[in-house]
Amino acid sequence: MNRRHNHIFLIVIGFLLAIGANAQDSTLHFPFSDRASYPLSSSGQSSPLYLQNPSNIHSQVVYDPLTKKYVFSETIGSWNYRNPTTMTMDEFQRYELRQQVNDYWRLKASGSSLEQQLSFIPPIQVGGEAFDKLFGSNVINIVPTGSAELIFGFNLSKQDNPNISEQLRSVPSFTFDEKIIMNVAGTIGNKMSMDISYNTEATFDFENQTKLEYTGEEDEIIKKIEAGNVNLPIPGSLINGSQSLFGFKTELQFGKLTMTSVFSQQRGESSVITVEGGAQLSEFSITVDDYDVNKHYFLSDYFRENYNKALSRLPVITSDVAITRIEVWVTNKTTNFEQSRNIVAINDLAEPYPMFYDRNPAQTGNYPRNALNNAYGELTTTHSAIRDIKNVTTELEGAGLTLGTDYEKIENARLLSPREYTFNDKLGYISLNTALNTDEILAVAYEYTYRGQTFQVGELSQSSGISAPSSLMMKLIKPTNYTPRSYTWDLMMKNVYALRAYQVVEDDFSLDVLYRDDETGNSVNYLPGGDLDKTILIRLLNLDNMNSQRDPYPDGIFDYMEGTTIIPSNGRVFFPMLEPFGSDLAQIFNDSLDSEQADAAIEKYVFQELYDSTKTKAQQIAEKNKFLIAGQYSSTNGSEIMLNAMNVPQGSVKVTAAGRELMEGADYTVDYMLGRVTIINQGILESGTPIRISLENQSLFNFQTKTLVGTHLNYKISDKFNLGATAMHLTEKPLTQKVNVGDEPISNTIWGLNGSYSTESQLVTTLVDKLPFLETKAPSTFTVVGEFAQ
Repeated sequence: MNRRHNHIFLIVIGFLLAIGANAQDSTLHFPFSDRASYPLSSSGQSSPLYLQNPSNIHSQVVYDPLTKKYVFSETIGSWNYRNPTTMTMDEFQRYELRQQVNDYWRLKASGSSLEQQLSFIPPIQVGGEAFDKLFGSNVINIVPTGSAELIFGFNLSKQDNPNISEQLRSVPSFTFDEKIIMNVAGTIGNKMSMDISYNTEATFDFENQTKLEYTGEEDEIIKKIEAGNVNLPIPGSLINGSQSLFGFKTELQFGKLTMTSVFSQQRGESSVITVEGGAQLSEFSITVDDYDVNKHYFLSDYFRENYNKALSRLPVITSDVAITRIEVWVTNKTTNFEQSRNIVAINDLAEPYPMFYDRNPAQTGNYPRNALNNAYGELTTTHSAIRDIKNVTTELEGAGLTLGTDYEKIENARLLSPREYTFNDKLGYISLNTALNTDEILAVAYEYTYRGQTFQVGELSQSSGISAPSSLMMKLIKPTNYTPRSYTWDLMMKNVYALRAYQVVEDDFSLDVLYRDDETGNSVNYLPGGDLDKTILIRLLNLDNMNSQRDPYPDGIFDYMEGTTIIPSNGRVFFPMLEPFGSDLAQIFNDSLDSEQADAAIEKYVFQELYDSTKTKAQQIAEKNKFLIAGQYSSTNGSEIMLNAMNVPQGSVKVTAAGRELMEGADYTVDYMLGRVTIINQGILESGTPIRISLENQSLFNFQTKTLVGTHLNYKISDKFNLGATAMHLTEKPLTQKVNVGDEPISNTIWGLNGSYSTESQLVTTLVDKLPFLETKAPSTFTVVGEFAQ
């Protein structure tokens, strides 16, 4: 028995020695003490070399109402990682204070270093409780980005002209230019933000954006205050809101009532496009003073004088001319000099009735050619020194010609590619894709056949044999000094009108010329009073000469002749008369009425100032500016619908099909930059349902000031039931006191009510499910929408 106890004693002693050996072997070379379970304890290591607790360890503090103490615990799942500890009220307050202080200094340390690295302007601290309560924080943070470039220069222009005094031959001048691209984003506290973008190189004013926004808390009356570029979205279809506003906007909330108000200037205009049967239908209305300016030019006085004669027997064009080659040169405002040459453009070149040179008596016929007068001969022989562009001014002004009127010189003129213009080979005119600026020069050289013979005007760079840098001789079409007194003023066509549409098709196209009758206030398609009131204007102005089968019988419909009366690709309408509302209309009166009636009709109806003065001056003559060109066109079949606008404001496009508003992203998509709507719901396309698109187009040029004041009220009775009311007032200030009839400034007020109720209905689902071959389990929605506006 004793021996057994001895064995047990020896085993216990051996076990204890083994434990001691193991404990000694497991001792760390760099020991550390663990943090105590008590959260306020300062024991433990705080070095950043030690790892933090893993993410599955959760710490929490729970108040125990029985003991009136706070219980601090650390758990892994439902298992206590440490023994829970308790804290009194005072201990818990000290614990919270220490945590908040540590978080505050940690945030300040990390945040200030980041802001100093990213921001040019350091954050600004504003003291005071009032500022903190108003904006939610005491920090103002402004982050500007962009660039500013200032260009200074000195220009010395020297002319060795003996006709100018010595003091005026050298003209010094300073040049100054600036280029600013700036974006400013900032916050004032937590409630107010600012976003400003400014670019001096912006093409249009609406590209520069400014917005200040104040956002209130959830329980505050003031929900939002905005200044700068704002919008006013309004639910419903009778009263449309606006997305292009600049002004002041507020959103207030009084319990279940939300009130949104704006006081602003409207920078856009609304338009509606209808698509029916897969074709896009659009209406147009153009005043006759809105012709396509600085884009369409005759190549010579000969083509202008024979224009009416060539189109007098439509659909046949009576012309013996066929232009085979043409080069169009303009002032080079680009950095591309690959297709550039020095040119000298002469006004009298190839003209039958020159202003400065003499006509060649050996030449018969008025069709243009270099030998028709002695301008080309003298320039290439007597004044051949102008082949050097530096000698042009001295040679030609010494001969009596005036720069900017009789001739122009262009260094490194740019040759337009065929994609930048079109030309009519029979009627002798060109149409530029882009309008010329006031300081740009236009010159041409071309080759054509006339009754089997080939003639040339100017010098073609490809076949003249004159290599660069020698100057080429050109026919001057548009000089820099381009006024109604210019010799080439009549070369600019003023009978071309842009429909602002592309790919126009003949189907569903209609065009009428209307006249606003002062007595009735209505627009009619004839001239009221007199013996011509039974002839419609499109017939009177040679726009209706045949029927739809091209037989020579008028049918009261516009003669759609591709390439002659209309260019479908860019939507340009050409009148077959040079001055349809001027001298040509006066000639019709003289041919159709007696002298007394003709004089009275000319005094009342003829708008000759439209062709003899600038477009701006003609627009001021309201008593004569009463003609309209109106109609509709269809274009762009298929799922893609062009809006005939670019840079459309976000959210301004609304699409409805048979009165039902479609959902963006589900039924259609919008390319706001290119102005294009794509219908992605194939069922709508296949059904042929009429589609109506309303949009807001930002005005490229804001000549008239439009002021919009409006308020929208929305009372949310429940999540399913809403009632609303809207009141808006729009006023317009004209540019001048003289306003065209029909373009009077507006001052309108509109108000309306709207309501909606929507709920899920299992009954509808059950009834649909009872139909044969149909099975549905998805809940149905029952929606009722009502509107009223006046």
